Amino acid sequence: MTTGIPMLVVVVLVALYLFNSIKILREYERAVIFRLGRALGEPKGPGIFLVFRPLDQMVRVTMRQEVMEVPPQDVITRDNVTIKVNAVVTLRVIEPIGAVVKVANYAYQTSQFAQTTLRSVLGEVELDELLSHRDKLNLRIQEIMDRRTEPFGVKVQSVEVKQVDLPEQMLRAMARQAEAEREKRSKIIHAEGEFVAAQKLVEAAHLLATEPLTMQLRYLQTLAEIGVEKNTTIVFPLPMDVLSMLRDVVTKGTPQGMVSGGASAVEGNPS
Repeated sequence: MTTGIPMLVVVVLVALYLFNSIKILREYERAVIFRLGRALGEPKGPGIFLVFRPLDQMVRVTMRQEVMEVPPQDVITRDNVTIKVNAVVTLRVIEPIGAVVKVANYAYQTSQFAQTTLRSVLGEVELDELLSHRDKLNLRIQEIMDRRTEPFGVKVQSVEVKQVDLPEQMLRAMARQAEAEREKRSKIIHAEGEFVAAQKLVEAAHLLATEPLTMQLRYLQTLAEIGVEKNTTIVFPLPMDVLSMLRDVVTKGTPQGMVSGGASAVEGNPS
C-alpha cells in the first residue's frame, strides 16, 4: 500500500504535466518554440501540440492583417509649405520566426519606419503633387517600407495618407485660386457661346437671303408668339425692304416733282 500511493502521485503529476503541456492555437495564430533557448526550425500551429516546460518556451504570433495609424507628422514640402500629415499602414506577419527573433517589437519598429519614410518622401514633392497624386505617393511609401520590413518577416500591404492639414493662409490662397479658375472657365464658355451664336446667325442670314418670302413668314411667326403672351401692346415689325422701297420712292419722286414744277414755271414765264 505504501508503494502504491507514491506511484499514484507520480502518475497524477505526470498527467497534470502533460495536460498543462497541451496548447491549442487558432487558425490565425502561430507559435515560435524556444527549446533550451534555441528557436525550432518551424513555427507550431494551428491546432493542438505539446510544449514541455521549462525546456520549451512559446511566443504567440498573430498572422492576421493589422492596421497601424501613423501619428501626425510635420512635413515641409519642396515648395516650403509646412503641413501636418498622418497615415494608415496595413501590415501582416509572413515569417513568425523572423518577427520574433530578429526584432524586439516588429509593430513599434514598423511604426518608426512609417514616420521617417512619410516625412522623407513627402518632403521631396510639392504641395500640388501631394494633393493630386496621392495614390502614387502611397505606392512609393509602401514600396520603401516593404523593403525595410522584409528582413524581419513583415509585409507592408498598403500605406494610405489619411489626412493633410494645411495652414489657414494656404487654404485662403487655394480658395482664391479655385475661384479665379472657375471665373476663367465661365468667361471662356461664355465667349465660346457668343462665337457659336454669331456663326449660327450668319448661317441663318445666308439662308433667309436665298428666299425673301421666308422673312415675311418669320415676321408672322413673331407676331403669333407675341399674341400668345396676351400683351396689350403689339409691336409690329416693319420689314426693312418696305422702308427701302419708301426711301427710294421719296428720293426718286421728290426731285422729279421739283424739276417738273420748275420747268413748267420757266415755260410759263415767257408767256
